[in-house]
Amino acid sequence: MKSAVVQLPGLNRDRDMIAALTRISGQAPVTVWQTETEIPDVDLIVIPGGFSYGDYLRCGAIAARMPVMQAIREKAAQGVKVLGVCNGFQILVEAGMLPGALMRNTSLKFVCREVKLEVVNAETDFTRAYAQGQIIRCPVAHHDGNYFVEAETLKAMEDKGQVVFRYAEGTNPNGSMMDIAGVVNDAGNVLGMMPHPENLIEAAHGGTDGRGIFASALDVIAA
Repeated sequence: MKSAVVQLPGLNRDRDMIAALTRISGQAPVTVWQTETEIPDVDLIVIPGGFSYGDYLRCGAIAARMPVMQAIREKAAQGVKVLGVCNGFQILVEAGMLPGALMRNTSLKFVCREVKLEVVNAETDFTRAYAQGQIIRCPVAHHDGNYFVEAETLKAMEDKGQVVFRYAEGTNPNGSMMDIAGVVNDAGNVLGMMPHPENLIEAAHGGTDGRGIFASALDVIAA
């Protein structure tokens, strides 16, 4: 399974993501720069975390308007899987590829620590390696991860299984409504999440709980 990592000015987790994808799939992902208008034939596109364009306007707002995003929209419409982590999640929301908004943490402080996540939907292309209701560990590092969506939209999302991860056991680090940590689009092939699974995939990280997301998306669950 082939993958691609999108690179934009200010993203600082691209090397972590490249390392994770390489280790899990056995082959390095291609890298795609912000000005590119075409993306190679891949099975998974990842937008990593960081601070694209310094968050000067609004987190992800400038990045969402770069030429590469139109190419990502086209690939997603064709069924290619897209994963946005942290700032990548913010970019997908700003690009209109996921519902809702990501606001300032209720503490008004940058949060960097480990949290626990409940796998709310284990039947997506990103969570098949987990059990329904499983609790996993995952690091977070963000200032604007407070997820909000209108009540009517949230109900529709819940009915369709679009809420994929929730912060569990009182570890919500940002005040996100209903403890939401990750959601998918209506088609189920675009996932945005605030926690960083790429930083918990091997023993050297202190655990492998994040590995299942990539194993699922890359169809290497048995690896």
